[in-house]
Amino acid sequence: MNLAITLLVAIAIASVIGTVLQQNEPYNNYVMKFGPYWFEVFKSLGLFDIYGAPWFLFLLGFLLVSTSVCVYRNTPSIIKDMRHFRLDVQAKSLRAFRHKDEWAVAAAPADTAADLAKRLKEQGYRLRIKQRDDGVVLAAMKGSVSRLGYLLSHVAIVVICVGGLIDGNLPLKLAEMRGEIQAETRDIPVSQIPPQSMLPADSSSFRGSVNIPEGGRANFLFIGLRDGYLVQKLPFSIELEDFRIEHYSSGMPKSFESTILIHDEDLEEPLRRDIAVNHPLIYKGYAIYQASFSDGGSKLKLKSWSLDMPQQEPLDIDTSVNSQVRLTTPRGDYNLEVSDFKLFNIFPASENDPSGKKFHNYGPSVIYRLRAANGEAREYVNYMTPVMLDGRSFFLSGMRMSQAEDYRFLHVPLDADGGVDRFMAFLAMVRDEARVREKVRRQLTSEMGITQEDPLYEQLTGSIVGLVTTFVNDGVDAIVAQTEKTIQEEKRSDALAYYIKTIQGVLGSFYVDLLRQEGVDISAGVNDSDAAYFDDALNALSQLAPYGAPMYIKLQEFEHIEASGLQITKAPGQNIVYLGCVMLILGVFFMFYLHHRRLWLFISDQENGSMVLFAAAGHRDRSDFDKEFSFLQHDLRRRSGAI
Repeated sequence: MNLAITLLVAIAIASVIGTVLQQNEPYNNYVMKFGPYWFEVFKSLGLFDIYGAPWFLFLLGFLLVSTSVCVYRNTPSIIKDMRHFRLDVQAKSLRAFRHKDEWAVAAAPADTAADLAKRLKEQGYRLRIKQRDDGVVLAAMKGSVSRLGYLLSHVAIVVICVGGLIDGNLPLKLAEMRGEIQAETRDIPVSQIPPQSMLPADSSSFRGSVNIPEGGRANFLFIGLRDGYLVQKLPFSIELEDFRIEHYSSGMPKSFESTILIHDEDLEEPLRRDIAVNHPLIYKGYAIYQASFSDGGSKLKLKSWSLDMPQQEPLDIDTSVNSQVRLTTPRGDYNLEVSDFKLFNIFPASENDPSGKKFHNYGPSVIYRLRAANGEAREYVNYMTPVMLDGRSFFLSGMRMSQAEDYRFLHVPLDADGGVDRFMAFLAMVRDEARVREKVRRQLTSEMGITQEDPLYEQLTGSIVGLVTTFVNDGVDAIVAQTEKTIQEEKRSDALAYYIKTIQGVLGSFYVDLLRQEGVDISAGVNDSDAAYFDDALNALSQLAPYGAPMYIKLQEFEHIEASGLQITKAPGQNIVYLGCVMLILGVFFMFYLHHRRLWLFISDQENGSMVLFAAAGHRDRSDFDKEFSFLQHDLRRRSGAI
């Protein structure tokens, strides 16, 4: 019993974990959620595929065998006890019972036994009568079906374990151990999946998912297996005719549903059905659930500005989600891999948001990777519409090295036309080292009175140009690092302030030139708006180095194509588990709400009549049995005519 309870508790705890922790997600998702350390701990315990973990299947199998042996060994004795009336009981044993009574009657033993037997039948008792040399024994019982509760509850555990093993990953584990299947870890088209990663359409049980774009069709699904996946074939194909989604006013999804067509050779025409969350389609034992939604290959128009040579004309790029474009840059060739498009991006609003809204929609965004020739890739997310921060508008572009990191954002300020042309023109000016050198020389002569004949002229020119170039190419962190390396600690603060002021002076001169080129009237000085833009542009310049991209890409137009995420299961053991649950409920009901009671009446011959010895016992000592015994005691005394 202790072993069985321990196994049940362990399986129950594992099942709770498997319910709370989403199973068979990509490993990157778990790394982001739990961190590298706990990811390795949970992975070693098999918690990411707990129902297929060897230790879980072992516990389930051991509980199945243990309980089956228990049922096999105890069923005959329980059935025998239900049918055995124990007519050989002795008077001495009856007098030792807790519930007992004894009285004398005037009638003969046979007449008394017949009269009391009739009364017990009226009370719903089954009984047997045996004439013995020392008297008449009348044995009765009621509620013996409660003993079936033990059998039902134990058999229910066996049935549930059988259903769980049928629907578990045991067949996959065995096939993997035999080397018949191998998880695929590469991101390649289904047509290129090797045979050892494909499962036949007649697989006994599985649970997988597939994303189908509108107008698309699929006759397969993906089953997650540790850090890879398997492709499960289907005996029919599913076409997504239409996908519909409703949103709240904030932009967050409210509900979504799909209209799908089932194409099967056994059907005269395709089967059309609507499915929604918690409203699946059951077809030939396959349950098709509406699980999620994603992008289905939206068509995108992008514009790319070179950050290394911003004087070049921007490049127009036509692409789509899950497509790649080869781009040539001064740093070498890059692959632009568009991975996702989101129509809505909902984030919590700041506490001082003047709109008073709890959430803010940042609008459409595109997610892509820039992969260099050496295979190194960075992931970027760019928002199509500007975002208001501290009263000023920016285009946001986030970068991260891996999915385990948070995005670090580049804030590109908007110009008067709502674009990035001013910033790119400013960047082109400050990226031109020859122009920077000429600008520095003019400032040294006009503002500081240092001419070319001065011995410090070339040294100062080179130092200032180096500062500006370092800031433009490597950001303010490089200036700080250079200061820490070359300046004594007590002088670093003053030196850094001087360097920043010098850089701002040179770049500010370029910015004034840019404003004049745009025709901005600065005769009375630079206005507050243009001055704020300059500060924002300097911040953006300092962010370009960690941004790490040879280009800035902006989403211009899109044609949104949605995809429906379907989860498809085949679970022949499901009905077996349901049967086991029903049996368990009945077993518990029988055990707790039906009471097995036994009664004995030993009637012996006396000189002037008979002596009745009445004893009773219940299968469990229950308080309500005291009341029942008291009632029967008085009823049988009265019926027999106790003296």
